[in-house]
Amino acid sequence: MYLKRKVDHYLKEWKLSQERKPLVIKGARQIGKTESIRQFAMEHYASFIEINFVEEPKYKTIISDGYHAADIVKNISRIDPQKRFIPEETLILFDELQEFPEIATALKFFFQDGRFDVICSGSLLGISYRRIESNSVGYKLDYRMYSMDFEEFLWAKGYTEEVIQDMLEHMKQGRPFNEAELSIYDSMFLDYCILGGLPAVVREYISTGIFEGTLQIQRQLLKDYKEDIRKYAEGMDQARIINVLEHIPVQLAKENKKFQISKVAKGARFKDYRGCMEWLRDAGLIYICYCLCYPELPLKGNYQDDKYKLYYFDTGILVAMLDEEAQEDLRANKNLNVYKGALYENIVAESLVKSGYELYYYKKDNSTLEEDFFVRMKDSLIPVEVKATNGKTKSLRTLISSDCYPDISFGVKFIKGNIGIENGIHTFPYFCTFLLKRYMKSL
Repeated sequence: MYLKRKVDHYLKEWKLSQERKPLVIKGARQIGKTESIRQFAMEHYASFIEINFVEEPKYKTIISDGYHAADIVKNISRIDPQKRFIPEETLILFDELQEFPEIATALKFFFQDGRFDVICSGSLLGISYRRIESNSVGYKLDYRMYSMDFEEFLWAKGYTEEVIQDMLEHMKQGRPFNEAELSIYDSMFLDYCILGGLPAVVREYISTGIFEGTLQIQRQLLKDYKEDIRKYAEGMDQARIINVLEHIPVQLAKENKKFQISKVAKGARFKDYRGCMEWLRDAGLIYICYCLCYPELPLKGNYQDDKYKLYYFDTGILVAMLDEEAQEDLRANKNLNVYKGALYENIVAESLVKSGYELYYYKKDNSTLEEDFFVRMKDSLIPVEVKATNGKTKSLRTLISSDCYPDISFGVKFIKGNIGIENGIHTFPYFCTFLLKRYMKSL
């Protein structure tokens, strides 16, 4: 069962472009990159050549005669004469690019040759990307792929574009959902929070209709990520990287969600662990949310790089990290317990990144003023608050009403509740987060 993805549309647009540059699709392991490329190839090409440098390391010899397209095609044919190279009708996939970034040098020559379309894909590309970038500058396109967002989850459940457009219209009109709509969307969103967006997990749930088996898949994927760390974190303390990865849930569960290195290990110092966070970010396994120096534009350069919060790239990984009791309560009773705030904040952070936003928060020193996230429109800064209930929003109201923050005129609040727009605060249910950017464009 193929799950429809947003990359599908991008690939079709890429195929229609007159001068197609080779495409590099980046993203974490097991988010569905290869599966989507195969589906695209099956629908649009007479021949599909898939080269996986992990499963078939023998193909690393295809550059032995140089990087020209004709030489590489000839060497692939020598290794496997069954592969058919039909000009204008062939897609070549170089998969697991992180295992053999040298092939990126050939992208220039494939573009100049023009007979075959080329896509490169792989996990942990952030780690090897400097080598890939230097080898192919100006001759490739980049696409960042993520795990499934809630919109893709709705597609998997059979919901149409019309339903999603109706959700957006509710937001634009400030019109609350009726009781049935709110109940259905809330329930599905909580299922999505528990499952995350990794296709193998979602597919298991869609095919069976129950959670049984999904936790085992999540935990196996988590083991795979840790194995990747041991394999690819060359010249770094792998134990420290894994320690950081494992300490995110307990720190997110606290009221002060700032990530504290001192809590990771006894005597741990920021300077010893800084590279660990950057490694995990570059590998696509976490998102870093930096603390703004002051809530004003511009955002770039206006943050403290030693104050940050960490979020998993997929909330399903956060769920897989929970203890057995929390797991049982979560799946049987949908009870989030102490992890309620962590789960919803992680899912909002994840949704913002998938919508194209970078992550920033603000915590005023010696004050209770704190805001979870900030996004920007063209000339204004929008604070975004994530609340477990539709309670007081003192910080949000201060940011909107105070003359000290001229870039802020209104704010957004996500809650377990309904739509409401009042006193400059635009309140939406959690499940609307994926529509935030489209809503902003409508204002």
